[in-house]
Amino acid sequence: MRAGFPDFRLGSVLATSFTGTLSERHGDAVERIPTPQRLVDWLAVNGLAVDSCTTAQLDLARELRESIHATATAAALQDALPASAVQVINDCSAQGRAAAILTPEGKRRWQLSSASCVEDALGVIAADAISIIAGERDGKLALCASPTCQAAFFDTSRSRTRKWCDMNTCGNRQKKARFNANQRKNPRSAE
Repeated sequence: MRAGFPDFRLGSVLATSFTGTLSERHGDAVERIPTPQRLVDWLAVNGLAVDSCTTAQLDLARELRESIHATATAAALQDALPASAVQVINDCSAQGRAAAILTPEGKRRWQLSSASCVEDALGVIAADAISIIAGERDGKLALCASPTCQAAFFDTSRSRTRKWCDMNTCGNRQKKARFNANQRKNPRSAE
């Protein structure tokens, strides 16, 4: 990772990992793709390498990110999907040019051509969002229980009762806060 920027939060679901490039939305927000080059870095880490990114493409990426977040949040709450966000997702999906390929391990992977641009990578992310929001994959959309985060994530746990978008950040932070609160209530239990 490039020095001076917060680490990426990587998950197993492309679309919700992409929405995680802005975390702590209800607290002190952390922007993980503040520059066009940082978006190029994130795409490369996620198997969608492109050569360059303009400021306009970064703006489009952020618009897609927020549209996915709004739509996934609505889906998790079983609310009506916001029409303008759905339109952004659909437009990005339609503009992208990528091919689905089968790996030797039997997994699907997206392949961009050598002349691919940011819009092609965003098309893959939009297509991934469509597949999870439409309920085509085994799992369910949920919202992080952290009051400062509330990120949409795709829960593929057996019981579908996961509470945190990322146990290493939000989950640990909440458990630590609960532990500290209990220690303040019962100071003798620490002895």
